[in-house]
Amino acid sequence: MADQELRRNFYGRVHGKTLRASQKDYLANDLEPLRLRNLTREENPARTKIDPSAIFETPRPVWLEIGFGGGEHLVHMAAGNPDIGLIGCEPFVNGVAMLLGKIRQANLTNLTIHPGDVRDLFDVLPDQSIEKAFLNYPDPWPKARHHRRRFVTPGYLKELARVMKPGAEFRVATDIPDYVRQTLEEVPQAGFTLVSQTGEGEAWQDWISTRYEQKALREGRHPHYLTFRRA
Repeated sequence: MADQELRRNFYGRVHGKTLRASQKDYLANDLEPLRLRNLTREENPARTKIDPSAIFETPRPVWLEIGFGGGEHLVHMAAGNPDIGLIGCEPFVNGVAMLLGKIRQANLTNLTIHPGDVRDLFDVLPDQSIEKAFLNYPDPWPKARHHRRRFVTPGYLKELARVMKPGAEFRVATDIPDYVRQTLEEVPQAGFTLVSQTGEGEAWQDWISTRYEQKALREGRHPHYLTFRRA
C-alpha cells in the first residue's frame, strides 16, 4: 500500500506550551517503559492483533481512556482499581508529560500509554477485548463544518464498538450541549444503548473532576454525563 494510503488525517494539538524541565525528564525517562508496544507500522507492519490483557504483569480486564488530557481521571481510576489494566491514548505531548508526573508520584503499575491517535490502537486490538471505555471532555470542534472531526462519528464509533465486550460500559463527559446531541444520535447507531444521562452534580460515583471540567464550570458551562452499554 502506498504511503499516502496509510496516512490518516489527524486534527488537534500535539504540542502546547514549552515543557518544564521536570516534564522533559518524565518524557525522557518514564515514557518508554510505559509506552504500549506493537502499535506503529514500524513495530508491527503486519498489524498483528495484540492481547491487551497480556500487557500487564498478570492477565486482567482492560479499560481504555480516549484522550486523557492531564491524566487526572486515568490515574484516579488506576489507583482505585488495582486489579484492572488501563490503557490511555493521548496525542498531546504536554498532557502525556503531565500524566507521567502523576504516575511517578503515585507509583502505579497498572497503566500503559499510547502517546498518539487512538485509531492506531484500534488497528491492533482484537474484537471484544475492552471492558470499559471513557471519553472525558473531548475536543468539541464547535464549528458545524468540523463536527465530522469529533470522536462521536461513525468511523471512530464502529471501531470502538468492535473492540468492546458485550455489556461493556462507555462513559462520555462533556460540557458542550451540541456534543451531547451528536453523542445521543450517533452512539446508539453504533451498537450502544443509553443507560443514563445526568447533569451537573450527578456524575458517576467514582468520578474525579478534571482540569477541563473545572475550566468549564468557571466559564459557566454545565457538565453532562452519559453512560452507554455495548449491546
